[in-house]
This record gives sequence, structure tokens and C-alpha cells, in this order.
Amino acid sequence: MSGDTLAAVAVALGAGWASGLNPYAAVLILGGAEKLGLVTLPPDLQALASPWVLGVAGFLFVLNFLADKIPFVDSANDVLHSLVRVPAGALLAYGAADQLGPEAAVIAGLLGGTLAAGTHIAKTGSRALINTSPEPLSNIAASLTTDGLVVAGLMLALLHPLVFLCVLAAFVVGLIWLLPKLVRLALQPFRRLSGRRQG
Repeated sequence: MSGDTLAAVAVALGAGWASGLNPYAAVLILGGAEKLGLVTLPPDLQALASPWVLGVAGFLFVLNFLADKIPFVDSANDVLHSLVRVPAGALLAYGAADQLGPEAAVIAGLLGGTLAAGTHIAKTGSRALINTSPEPLSNIAASLTTDGLVVAGLMLALLHPLVFLCVLAAFVVGLIWLLPKLVRLALQPFRRLSGRRQG
């Protein structure tokens, strides 16, 4: 695999993975890195450096950032973002791999959407567990940690693609093991709500 292909694969999978945590941060990091000349994104992702795209992503990031710090509001925010994170991950991954050919782009889109779904479920499940604690500091710490992971993961994907792909492989193995538990945690608020209605 050539260096350019490896870089495109890392950016595609990294964008999908990061979108499951925070798609607005993913757009800001990728677009900002392109705008500052730190990296050259694949042609289909260079639009992320547009001031309009960065402005809208920045506004949505701030709204998400604030909502993600408030207990229970963060869980509602995660549920609403089920409609955003997975399609964003698929779209960004598709755009990152489009230069490799249409077949590779479609495969990358499928993998990117799948990774976004996995990280989204992991985040939603873990935050549902954290919300069992009455104090707000754990929510704030978890939210800041998630944002930090997005920054670190995407910078690693951009600067050291092979290292990122190895770390991502380890993450996927761990996620497969944790996924059943995380799904149960993510569904707990809905079960409680359903129980209250029946009661």
C-alpha cells in the first residue's frame, strides 16, 4: 500500500470514528488543518476548509459542547445526534477515499458509518452510566475527554496514519467485546421512561 493510499485510508476511517463522538469537532480539525496548511486533504474534503463550513461547524460545536456538559441533557443530545453522527461519518469517510476510486469510496463510506455507529453507541452507553452519578463534574470530565480523543485521534490519523490504524484496530477489538454491555447501558433511560409510563 502506497503512502498516499495509507494516508487516505487513515483519514477516511479516522473521520468516521471521530464523527461518532463529535462530527463538528471532526470537521473543524480536518478543515482547520487544511486551512492552516498543516495537511493537504483529499480533493473531496478540501471544502471543509471553507470559512462557511468552518463557521457553521464551529457554531454547532459550541451548541453541542454546552449541551454535552449538562447531566441528562447530554443523553438527550446523544439520542438526537443518532441522526447526525452516523451519516456524517459515512459522508466524511466517502469523501476521504473518493480519490482511490468509486469502489474504495463506497467501502470507506460503509466502514466510516459503521465506526461512527460504534463510537456513538460507546459514547451514549458510557454517558448513560455516568448520569447515574448526581454530581456534574463527571459529565464535564467525560465530555472534555471525548473532545480530546477526537483531536488526538484525528491528528494521529493525519500525521502518523499507520500508528493510527493500529490503534484503531485495537479500539475495534475492544469495542466488539464491550458493545453488548454498552447497548444495554444506552437503552437504560428508555427502559426507565417506559416503566414510568406503565406505572
